[in-house]
Amino acid sequence: MIANRALEIMGHEKGEYQYCYPNDHCNCGQSTNDVYPTTIRLALIRMNKSLVAALTGLISALRYKGEEFKDVIKMGRTQLQDAVPMTSGQEFNAYANNLEEEILNLERNVKLLHEINMGGTAIGTGLNAVPGFAKLCAANLSKLTGEAFVSASDLVEATPDTGAYVSYSSALKRLAIKLSKICNDLRLMASGPRCGLNEINLPPKAPGSSIMPGKVNPVIPEVVNQVCFKVIGNDTTVSFAAEAGQLQLNVMEPVITESLIESLLWLKNGIETLTEECILGITVNKERCYEMVKNSIGIVTALNPYIGYKTSTKVAKEALETNRSVYDIVLEKGLMTQEKLDEALDPKNMLNSHKIVK
Repeated sequence: MIANRALEIMGHEKGEYQYCYPNDHCNCGQSTNDVYPTTIRLALIRMNKSLVAALTGLISALRYKGEEFKDVIKMGRTQLQDAVPMTSGQEFNAYANNLEEEILNLERNVKLLHEINMGGTAIGTGLNAVPGFAKLCAANLSKLTGEAFVSASDLVEATPDTGAYVSYSSALKRLAIKLSKICNDLRLMASGPRCGLNEINLPPKAPGSSIMPGKVNPVIPEVVNQVCFKVIGNDTTVSFAAEAGQLQLNVMEPVITESLIESLLWLKNGIETLTEECILGITVNKERCYEMVKNSIGIVTALNPYIGYKTSTKVAKEALETNRSVYDIVLEKGLMTQEKLDEALDPKNMLNSHKIVK
């Protein structure tokens, strides 16, 4: 294509290669073995920027909900069992902080893609390329793109090496795993509405069932879960393809490229969909959340410093067996005064570390 365009500019017809031959006059010693990987890396670097922008938008939406729900007291859970109180705001802010780590991780790993083997030609020896071509090419490519490309110090090593792809794919997988976990949480917190947790409401986006009237499914988190599964699978493909290279070239780079580009596109689209169609529209059932805190046996954990772990365990067991509140049992047994008990079991006092008055 370049040769034919040059011929047009020179006043010749396309195909009159005696005046400008594609390989001799345009290619000038370049090889698919250094041009293609360099092009792939530039594409991935630019796509990473779009992914980070989408992720930044999701983090902002989660922080917005963290502020909106900062006064909503709810029960925290470990192993799906009652733990100790927290706020919905703390929960959503934790999701935001969790994903913010992934921006740093993506940026760390995308830097590996800035090392290129351009100028190594066939196997990295630089055969048929003029001296200094590799470094000159990296400098000019940096100037044209605004990216800090550097020529690999050992082009023979860099030509078959796909380690940067493996590391970057792993970063995408890590993001997918965290994102899928958050979607699992959203589905669980929105379960119900009568027979589940029913702590939050996800925006209804589609009729949930052809047979069950009024049923609304968490379709947006579910589709993002599936996006994440695909990214995790793509990472496995990248790993196998990277391992499958032989000697001075890895001919499996096409499937590595396809997997990474697909993961980037799917993650970006999935994150934007989750942000716009789900997170921004979430509402919280404040009364339901507080009712579960009051009825929880988990709040007995706050009494450990006052009455000891062993006694607290007995109180919890009795509350469970008799379907009575921890509060009533502690007062009945004279384990604490009402004033100290009120202070210890005030959910607001259990949201942060505080000085314990015995």
